Amino acid sequence: MTAPLFNKVAIVGFGLIGSSIARCVAEYPGLANGVVCVDRSQAVCDRVLELGLAQQAGTDPALVSQCDLVVLATPIGAFADLGAVIGPHLTAGTVLTDVGSVKQSVIRDIAPHVPDGVHFIPGHPLAGTEHSGPDSGFALLFKGRWCILTPTPGTNQAAVDRLSAFWSGCGSMIEVMEPGHHDRVLAITSHLPHLIAYTIVGTATDLEEHLQSEVIRFSATGFRDFTRIAASDPTMWRDIFLNNREAVLEVIQRFTEDLTALQRAIRWGEGDKLHELFTRTRAVRRSIIDAKQA
Repeated sequence: MTAPLFNKVAIVGFGLIGSSIARCVAEYPGLANGVVCVDRSQAVCDRVLELGLAQQAGTDPALVSQCDLVVLATPIGAFADLGAVIGPHLTAGTVLTDVGSVKQSVIRDIAPHVPDGVHFIPGHPLAGTEHSGPDSGFALLFKGRWCILTPTPGTNQAAVDRLSAFWSGCGSMIEVMEPGHHDRVLAITSHLPHLIAYTIVGTATDLEEHLQSEVIRFSATGFRDFTRIAASDPTMWRDIFLNNREAVLEVIQRFTEDLTALQRAIRWGEGDKLHELFTRTRAVRRSIIDAKQA
């Protein structure tokens, strides 16, 4: 019988992603022998044990010392403090990774606290829902989805291969990417859409009371999709925008220029320009479907 990739996995922060990883370990043989939960909330730890998602759970960061894979799954705004308390308990040979949506800030905040001999490999599974907490996870969350790894120069290749195999075992497709490039790509594919969703739903809530009720009552598919995105965890998304501000501000500027051009086309009745844009964007949707990422 083949030994599992890791002995024990410590998951620090047991929300949607953390609890889904734990369910993968339970569901798919060969990933790890067990899971340890570390969370600042004792209530979360109690719930994790009640659900059977971990063999141990507690608020003490020293619990990670038992594990050869440590996954940081808290909002990235907590990473600077988290690195300081987790770092002293990491042992040589351990693979340390994360699931955050911004990679340069994660490296900035975590790398100074990583002891020699620990393999720090930032990661980002491109999967999620608007739900959070230990009850929200499910083992199929990562199936057919990309997981981007952003190792820094000099990272042990065997450790990268081992972590890649772990995410593959969770159902993910693996891509290795430079951290800054990751942040620019995600600014357009993830961060801007969330910002737009928050803005559109915020605009709706600022309408007169009678219009507000009608917006909710007669919500078409488009608006419902925006409300789903805008229901995502507010702490996580606050931290994402603040920690990827340069890339986000750059893409907002480009979006603003494109929106102004679209506004002008509508004002001047330039139907050909509108049709050309809508035809081009329709093709993008088809390519996403063809890539099985719809």
